[in-house]
Amino acid sequence: MTGALAKIMREGLALPGCRIDEHSGPGMSRSEIAAHADLVEGSLREAGVRPHDPVHVAIGNRALDLGTLLGVWQAGAVAVPIHRNAAPLTRAAVERATRARLLIDGLILDTIADEDPPERTLLDGAALVVFTSGSTGAPKGVVLGHDALARKLAVLDHLLGFRPDDVVVVPLQLTFIFGIWASLLAIRSGATLVLVQKFTHATLASQFAAGATVLAAVPTMLRALLADGAPPGPQLRAVLTGGEALSPSLAQAVCGSWPEVELVDLYGSTETGSCDFHHRSGAASEAGSIGTPTEGVSFRIVRDDGTPASEGEVGELRIRTVCGMHGYLDNAELTESSFEADHFRTGDLARLRPDGQVEIVGRSKEIISRGGNKISPLEIENALCAHPDVAAALCAGVPNERLGEAIHAVVVLKPGLALTVDELWRWASANLERYKVPDVIVFSDMLPSGATGKASRAMVSTLTLVSTDTSTTSMPRLPLGV
Repeated sequence: MTGALAKIMREGLALPGCRIDEHSGPGMSRSEIAAHADLVEGSLREAGVRPHDPVHVAIGNRALDLGTLLGVWQAGAVAVPIHRNAAPLTRAAVERATRARLLIDGLILDTIADEDPPERTLLDGAALVVFTSGSTGAPKGVVLGHDALARKLAVLDHLLGFRPDDVVVVPLQLTFIFGIWASLLAIRSGATLVLVQKFTHATLASQFAAGATVLAAVPTMLRALLADGAPPGPQLRAVLTGGEALSPSLAQAVCGSWPEVELVDLYGSTETGSCDFHHRSGAASEAGSIGTPTEGVSFRIVRDDGTPASEGEVGELRIRTVCGMHGYLDNAELTESSFEADHFRTGDLARLRPDGQVEIVGRSKEIISRGGNKISPLEIENALCAHPDVAAALCAGVPNERLGEAIHAVVVLKPGLALTVDELWRWASANLERYKVPDVIVFSDMLPSGATGKASRAMVSTLTLVSTDTSTTSMPRLPLGV
């Protein structure tokens, strides 16, 4: 057995109450999960997997997916979670980045490359490569280590106090850090974990009625849950949220809907191991705060010139933690530029309050946060421009009450072509994951520009929000998509 996370899972699975259920499937007992992991390990070793090799793991929020992760770790390999229904462009980009030879889906092992991946010292001791959107449009592979994530789980165990009698409901994809740590923490605690494949109000209501005690969900899910009437949660004791900004109004609505439930907002990034700050539901005067650092985290707020910002002054939030990433896969230059000394540059703008809490006031990066998913606008633009009738495209996140941000796109067609918005939307839907498909598309003769004459994402909304002829120019599409 290799790696601290494998040891944590094995110890958790040995606890008598541990079980992994599925809302729409049979689930698996602790002994079945352990047996599945052993089969995966044997299959990988027979296929010649080497220590620290990346192995793609097809994720469908099934109980067996966690057994597969354990089997990959027992074989000494590094898991690369990728959704079973990932778009072809996304799957191809991740395969190019990792150069992995093997993909495992349950117990089905496929060869996806002819040659072994190169040996990389960055993957020594690594547990996961989690891909996030980058400002260049290419996915970034964040390499996370066993020991660092094990330390984070210990911090979160102390902070959140999961219990063996808890029923932890996770409607979050296990391809992202929030879903991964929430699931591992439940196993570590010997609790019952319930994986939800598709979030709906009815699904969550049934889980609450069945005795859910802890819910892990992004704010978009909470907004949708409350919009259709908060379902009773007779045994619900905690709601954990993160992945996007929690608005003061939403926090108050959650606390008002379930007065006996503790709301815990967790701020962090994949690169820092997640959950760098925490804020528990409290006084209205604290609204908008991300709270205080979790154990082992320190921070700076700095001006553009790198000097410390004064109390109340806005600057970039930079974080130091022992639970952070090894680095970006095959991108030493990006890894180096993402740090100032030993502090990770979040790109978020923040200020320190007199009470010692930190407040996020904006983002200096252009990454779109839609429904808790971080999306590169350039990735969407590149996909739209791959259509043979499209000459140019520009995307931006526009504030949206339900999603946090909706994706708006301005598209310029090639001369003489008559592509419709509906045709382009269907094409994008076939080539991008659902949550990356623009919610609003507007055709224009030119891209919006700023004072310098350069194309400006900040100006996208000036065109998309004034468009009223939805039958020919814009098509609002606002599915939850997470």
